[in-house]
Amino acid sequence: MRKLVVATFATLDGVMQAPGGPDEDREGGFEHGGWSVPYWDEMMGGVADEQMTGASAMLLGRKTYDIFFAHWPKVGNDDPMAAYINNVDKYVASRTMENADWGNTTVISDVATEVARLKDQPGGEIGVPGSSNLIQSLLKHDLVDEFRIWTFPIVLGTGKKLFGDGAFPAGLKLTDSKVSTTGVTMQTYERAGEVKHGSFALDS
Repeated sequence: MRKLVVATFATLDGVMQAPGGPDEDREGGFEHGGWSVPYWDEMMGGVADEQMTGASAMLLGRKTYDIFFAHWPKVGNDDPMAAYINNVDKYVASRTMENADWGNTTVISDVATEVARLKDQPGGEIGVPGSSNLIQSLLKHDLVDEFRIWTFPIVLGTGKKLFGDGAFPAGLKLTDSKVSTTGVTMQTYERAGEVKHGSFALDS
């Protein structure tokens, strides 16, 4: 079975909306777009490249697809990251798109069924960059195997959250952790069974 990996940037209060620019996603009147940019250092760029290019396929929400499509084909394949993204197998989750103009892209409309089918196929890791709305569907249907969460030392108070009310309860295990020079923690969590419970109450 293929592993599905969610990779996202989040604030201390769990907001993941529009980390890369002011106009990336203004839904809900969000005015803090581009909040992650001032924290980037050379180490983060290297880790991001390594993590992203380790996937054999990408699964994107419609908004993330539009952002990527507007940028990476214009960069050109002389850039290694652009070459990877332009040529890797891509799946975009959308109920309104019928066909995608970007090469190696397949449109899927039923996330629960079609992503589960993708995971059952032979092949390497499926990466999910950003895509906040899609992530909520993946969490609801318990389809995520690993989280790569970069937590930035900032609180925004409003915006789309990584874990919404529909997240499937699950135990996690920290398998890797790094810290940038700007205080960004880069943590990887794998699934670790069901939620366990206990109590600090004294035995009577």
